[in-house]
Amino acid sequence: MTTALGDLPLDQVRTLLAVVDEGTFDAAAAALHVTPSAVSQRVKALEQRTGRVLLLRTKPVRPTESGAVLVRLARQVARLERDAHAELGLSGPGEPTRVSVAVNADSLATWFLAALTRVPPEPALFFDLRREDEDHTAALLREGAVMAAVTSSPDPVPGCSVRPLGRMRYRPAATPDFAARYVTGRPLPEALAGAPVVVFDRRDDFQDGFVRRLGGGRGAASPARHYVPTSEGFAEAVTAGLGWGMIPEPQALPLLRAGRLTDLAPGRVVDVPLYWQQWKLDSPALATVAEAVAGAAAEALRP
Repeated sequence: MTTALGDLPLDQVRTLLAVVDEGTFDAAAAALHVTPSAVSQRVKALEQRTGRVLLLRTKPVRPTESGAVLVRLARQVARLERDAHAELGLSGPGEPTRVSVAVNADSLATWFLAALTRVPPEPALFFDLRREDEDHTAALLREGAVMAAVTSSPDPVPGCSVRPLGRMRYRPAATPDFAARYVTGRPLPEALAGAPVVVFDRRDDFQDGFVRRLGGGRGAASPARHYVPTSEGFAEAVTAGLGWGMIPEPQALPLLRAGRLTDLAPGRVVDVPLYWQQWKLDSPALATVAEAVAGAAAEALRP
């Protein structure tokens, strides 16, 4: 079954978005000021029009791959409507212009918030930041959950543009006492494979990857792990001597200069390229944020 874009009633598409955002049909009904039955009927009608299942009836509700396409469409239409209202002077009080962005924890802790301060105060923009690993932020764009993302992927999500921001440099670091106890006098791959390590979460294989590079593709960091799921907490855990870890250079350099940390492998850094991806919309709000982010990244990241 083939359906043209013009055949998709916007009230049904907006209802689908409300169900995804609110998590349940009942909550979407309350947000839209209609009955749960009306919400269910609209979603079913949209699924019949497209010939596809659009929602996984879980708790919370999640869009299918086809549903994510329509969720993204609904957000883009809403964004264009708000921009048009603003340009026409029709935006009333209580209607803030929000820009949703997915950003990785290390960027958020080091340079990204400074980028947002560069956005002009008028017209006022409000930010809805979603913290996610740079390898996974593109998924939020693909699902339509955000309008833009800082990502490690140079491959644009369908319907998005991409521009390079620069490289975030990481240094393997630990306290001098930790290095003396676990590293000094031993081959580094062997030492790091046995020393306690700090990792961000259970998806984080950054430290493992560094040990593998040192070992010619073999090995991994020690199973003796501390999981610390914030960028600031991660650096503090390493500085407290709990383990070694890969620290973003903006956080590492002051600590290295102060002697609180030592570089475990001078000259053996890891550079992670970062990119800005955003919807291909003629949106003044998105364009303003993109320029602010690109300018701050040019100063904070390595080219």
